[in-house]
Amino acid sequence: MSHPVVEERPVAHGDAMNVVRQAIAEAPGPEAAVQRAVEELHERFPHYDWVGIYWVDANRTDLVLGPWIGPEATEHTRIPIGTGICGAAAASGQTQLVDDVNADPRYLACFASTRSEIVVPILAEGLVVGEIDIDATDPAAFDETDRIFLEEIAALLAPLRPRP
Repeated sequence: MSHPVVEERPVAHGDAMNVVRQAIAEAPGPEAAVQRAVEELHERFPHYDWVGIYWVDANRTDLVLGPWIGPEATEHTRIPIGTGICGAAAASGQTQLVDDVNADPRYLACFASTRSEIVVPILAEGLVVGEIDIDATDPAAFDETDRIFLEEIAALLAPLRPRP
């Protein structure tokens, strides 16, 4: 009798998923839960240099920076949907994985040290309600495992979105 091959998530990602789930469950409210998720992602993955959550505003025209953690603040606290890599993810509803931000004309430069970026939409009821934005100082720092993992994290964050 043959058994189907099951692809397993790397241990680091599986452990982090459990920690993020627990952090969300134990948080006193939605805002604290999202902040804790950001902190856990940043702490558990050294190549996640800057981790932030953007939420879609009530008018559905802009992304507004929510909880974040990293070496410095970004000047991009409000991004029009459709502008930059973040805006592209929000407009398309598709994860954007950019191996070399300097080669992507959509990139809105935040930090001179950023070399790669992944932006994962947060979907609720078929709509983009926010996104996870992660920068790295290494080129090609993110792979399919990161994409799948972060899309699962985005699903955990969707119910925590601010309500207008």
